[in-house]
Amino acid sequence: MKKLLTLLVVMTMTQFGFSQETSAFKTDIIRFLEVSGVTDPIRGVGDQIKAMIPEEHHEQFTKDFEATLPPLFSKMADIYMEEFTHDEIKQILAFYESDLGKKVASKTNDLMEKAAVAGEQWMLDLEMVLSKYTGN
Repeated sequence: MKKLLTLLVVMTMTQFGFSQETSAFKTDIIRFLEVSGVTDPIRGVGDQIKAMIPEEHHEQFTKDFEATLPPLFSKMADIYMEEFTHDEIKQILAFYESDLGKKVASKTNDLMEKAAVAGEQWMLDLEMVLSKYTGN
């Protein structure tokens, strides 16, 4: 009986320790998602939707929309937890909390938009190359 009780106590403490560690890991990933700008386009979706609904519903919509974000960010954190260790996330966070990292985060959306324009032009150029070989 004593051994069983000791085993249960050890298992409970291990589970509690693991749970705290996992929680801190997930919290750090969610913080990374915020400081890196990953969540900005997601929040932008809310702004786009809000523009389509009557103004008298904006405040309630914002509350409802914001309530959908924690479960989404938690699921995203689970995905990152499969690819990165907690130590790696801490290192990434250290970068994004540095001056250079803040600059990278602030420029990411603009850079992505400019890259999309460049990609569109590349597709047009590629169509010219393709037509050379297909006769179209």
